Amino acid sequence: MITELNPLLLSLYLTPREQMATPQKLLLAVIVSAVIVTAITGRNVGEDIVHSSCEHASYPSLCVRTLSTYSGPTITNRRELAQAAVKISLSHAQSAGKKLAAVRETVGKNKREKAAVVDCVEMIGDSVDELSRTLSVLKHLRVSSGGSTKEFRWQMSNAQTWASAALTDDDTCLDGFQGIDGEIKSEVKQWMTKVARVTSNALYMINQLDETRGKPHVVRS
Repeated sequence: MITELNPLLLSLYLTPREQMATPQKLLLAVIVSAVIVTAITGRNVGEDIVHSSCEHASYPSLCVRTLSTYSGPTITNRRELAQAAVKISLSHAQSAGKKLAAVRETVGKNKREKAAVVDCVEMIGDSVDELSRTLSVLKHLRVSSGGSTKEFRWQMSNAQTWASAALTDDDTCLDGFQGIDGEIKSEVKQWMTKVARVTSNALYMINQLDETRGKPHVVRS
């Protein structure tokens, strides 16, 4: 009953003035307060997972910064963390792809430079495809108690293979600019280095999933 709200519960969530309000207002205030507390608790859990998981990532500071500002659903476990990391990598790759496509249309007459940009557009396109495949695998991991260990390991192998291939494509793009100087090279290097680093972190997060059931395991030093 609304008129029988627990006094201890009221004291936890409400100020003395709020406790003197009507029963309907009291109930509403309790609900709102509980939602706020739940949201804060969930956020703290996500932040704890992010900081502990990023500690040994390839680029720890970048890892914490990108995952802490992740705008998707609250992260509560390592599987969701790996998915978030791949989504971040995919977003950066897509953004770099658009910028590279624009540069391809305006690049000058330097044949080597133009060839490098064209190759980069192809490489980043492959990277986007591979990261999309990685994300799809992670979303469909068979981690239930009735799932097949063999199937799970096969899925994990696919995710690791696709993410590794995406990282290789990022590096290959940069390799094409060796011996070439100029503003375009500087811009492309900046874009692709960022993509490669977040992808490296994403691959690390994938590797942290347990080899048999998708649960976190202790990283061996």
